[in-house]
Amino acid sequence: MTDISELRRIYAAHPHHKALAALWADASVRTVFLEGLHTSAAPLFFSPFAADGSQTLLCILPDLEEAGYFYHDLTQVVGETNVLFFPSSYRRAVKYGQKDAANEILRTEVLSRLQKGDRLCIVTYPDALVELVVSQTELTDHTLHIGVGERVDTAFVTEVLAGYGFEQVDYVYEPGQYAVRGSIIDVFSFSGEYPYRIDFFGDEVDSIRTFEVENQLSKERKDGVTIVPELSGKRASASFFDFLPRETIVCLKDLLWTCESVRRICEESTPTVEGLTDGDTFARKIIGFRHTEFGNHPTGTPQATLSFHISAQPIFHKNFDLVSTTLSDYIEQGYTLYICTDSEKQAHRLKDIFAERGDRITFAAVNRTIHEGFTDHSLRRCFFTDHQIFDRFHKYSLRSDKARSGKVALTLKELSQFEPGDFVVHIDHGVGRFAGLVRLPNGDTTQEVIKLVYQNEDVVFVSIHSLHKISKYKGKEGEAPRLNKLGTGAWEKMKERTKTKIKDIARDLIRLYSRRRQEKGFAYSPDSFLQHELEASFLYEDTPDQLKATQDVKADMESDRPMDRLVCGDVGFGKTEVAIRAAFKAVTDNKQVAVLVPTTVLAYQHFQTFRERLKDFPCRVDYISRARTAKDTTRITKELAEGTIHILIGTHKIIGKSIRFKDLGLLIIDEEQKFGVSVKEKLRQMKVNVDTLTMTATPIPRTLQFSLMGARDLSVI
Repeated sequence: MTDISELRRIYAAHPHHKALAALWADASVRTVFLEGLHTSAAPLFFSPFAADGSQTLLCILPDLEEAGYFYHDLTQVVGETNVLFFPSSYRRAVKYGQKDAANEILRTEVLSRLQKGDRLCIVTYPDALVELVVSQTELTDHTLHIGVGERVDTAFVTEVLAGYGFEQVDYVYEPGQYAVRGSIIDVFSFSGEYPYRIDFFGDEVDSIRTFEVENQLSKERKDGVTIVPELSGKRASASFFDFLPRETIVCLKDLLWTCESVRRICEESTPTVEGLTDGDTFARKIIGFRHTEFGNHPTGTPQATLSFHISAQPIFHKNFDLVSTTLSDYIEQGYTLYICTDSEKQAHRLKDIFAERGDRITFAAVNRTIHEGFTDHSLRRCFFTDHQIFDRFHKYSLRSDKARSGKVALTLKELSQFEPGDFVVHIDHGVGRFAGLVRLPNGDTTQEVIKLVYQNEDVVFVSIHSLHKISKYKGKEGEAPRLNKLGTGAWEKMKERTKTKIKDIARDLIRLYSRRRQEKGFAYSPDSFLQHELEASFLYEDTPDQLKATQDVKADMESDRPMDRLVCGDVGFGKTEVAIRAAFKAVTDNKQVAVLVPTTVLAYQHFQTFRERLKDFPCRVDYISRARTAKDTTRITKELAEGTIHILIGTHKIIGKSIRFKDLGLLIIDEEQKFGVSVKEKLRQMKVNVDTLTMTATPIPRTLQFSLMGARDLSVI
C-alpha cells in the first residue's frame, strides 16, 4: 500500500505551493485568497508547510466538527508532533459552562509549546479562541521544568506542586494530581496527555517516563518534562493571539464568519462563564496578523489570489455501476487514482469487487484515510475515500478522546438517575443506601462526594473519581436487600461463597460442554464475494473489538467443531452487525438461521434490521411471534420446512413443536438471560451440533463464568 506521506510530497510539488511560499515570504503581502480550495484538499495543501516547521500556522475553521476533521487530515499526513489542536475549555459549548479537563490539557500544551518558541501548526475554532488565557508571565511563573540528570530535592518538587495547587493522592488518575512513593513522584500535568513518573536516585533525576492511567504501567521515556497546573478561570487575562509570534500566518475559512461567530458566542454565553473576549477586540487581534483565506468567497479584496480546480468526490451510494463508470472515465482521461482507507482489507475488498465485475480499474491504495475525497484537476489526480464509496460514517479522533475516560462519563450518567434511598453496591463494602451528593471541605476548597449509608447508620463517603466502584443494586422486584454492616468481613465472605457456588454449577455443566466439543459440526466455506460486499456496505467503520468479534465468529464457523460463542457488549456497540454477518455466512452455504429473541417488539426490530441490511442480497428473512396471524404462521411453517425462508427471527415460538427447519446451521440467541429454564432445555436439545452465537449486554453469572473458564468462547465488544 502507498504511504499517506506520499500525498504530502505530491502537494509539495504543486505549482501553487511555491507561489504561496513566495507570497508568505513577502512581508508586504498581508492577505491571500486560495480560491476553490475546499474538501480535504485544504489540509493536504497546507501539509508541506506544517511539516517543514519554518513558521507558525494558525488554522481557524468555522466550528468544532470542521476543525476536528481538518486536524484529523493534517495529522494523518504530517503526524502529531508539530500539529496541535486547540479546543475550547468546555465540553459541549461555551454557553453551557461545563469544563472538560481533557480539553484543558490540550490548551495548556499549546500554550507551553508556544512559550518555548516551538514553531507549530495549530488547528482551532471560534469557541476556543473567544476564551481568555493566562498571560505569558503567569505561565512562566507556574511552570516547572525537570530534566533527566538534574539535581533537585524531592521535597522541593512536592512543595512546588502543592504551591501550584496540585492535589496529593495515592494514585494519579486525572490532571492536577501527584503521588509520592519512595523515590518516585507521579504527576499529571495539564501540559501533557499522559501523566509523568519521575524516578530519583538520591537528589538526581534518574529517569522520566509517561504511564497509562488505567493500569499505571510505563509507556515511553522522556529526557525532560514541563509541569503546568490548571491555568483557566480567574488567572486568565490575555488573548491567545498574544502567544503567537508576529510572523504567524493565520489560515482560515471565512474571516467574516469567524468574527461574527465570536460575537454570537459572547452574546449567548451564560453569566457564569468568565474570561471571554469581545467580538471587536477579537477582530482587531486577528486582522493584526497576515492571513490567508480559503474557500469560495474572500472577505474584502485580497492582495493576491491563487485559483484551484477541485471537485468533490461524487456520491455513489454503493452503486458500483456508477463507481465503475466514474473511475473508468477518469482513467481514460489520464488521471491517477488514489483510494484512501484505514484498512488493507477494505482495499482488497474493492479490488475483489472490481475483479468479480470484470472492471479494469487500477488504483493506488493509501494506508490511511482522509475525510472528504476530491479530484485535483490541476494535478490530474483523484484522491477518493473508501468510506464515501461504501456510504460509511467517518468520525475524526482527537487526542482529548484518549485523555478523557469514558467509564466515568457512563457512571455519571447512571449516577444522575439515582434517587436518595436507592440501594447501591460498593465493591469493597457491599450493599448500602444512596443518600445523595454532599460537599466536604478539602483544604482550601470543597470536594463533592457520594454519601452511602450502611447498617447501624454507618456512613461511607465516596469520591466522584471512584464511581467505577459503585453500581446500582439489582435484585428481585419488591424485595428490599439487607444492608451490609461495616467492619465485619461479612461482605467478603459472601463474595467468596458466591464464587464457590458458581464453580460448583460450572463443574457440573463443563461435562456437558466437553461432550458437545466432541461433536462434529458443519465447516463453513471461507468468505465469498457476497460476504465481502455485505461487510463493505456497513454504514460505519468497524471498531477494533467489533472486527475481532466478527473474525472470531467466522473462524469458529469455518471449523468443524460446533461453535458456542458469547458476544458480550453494551447496547449500541455493534453486536447485531456481528450477528448479521454470521447469519449471512451461513445462508451463503445453504444453511438456515434461527434468531431467538425475548420479546415480540425486539423480534420485529431485528426483522427490520436484518431485512434492511440484506435487502440487496439473495436472502429471505421473516419473523414469527404472537403478533403474526394464524395464516402467516402457517405460511412461515410451510416455507421454513421447504427451505425458502433462510433466516427466521422469533420469540420462544421459534422452538415450538410445529416449527421444523429444513437444514438449520446457525442459532443466534439475543439476551439469553431473559429466557426461562424450560426454553433453555429445549435449546440445549436443539443445538447439539448446530453453531450457536449468544449475544448479551448483561451476561448472567453462569454464562459469564463458563466463558471466563474457557468452557464457552467469549468475545467482548
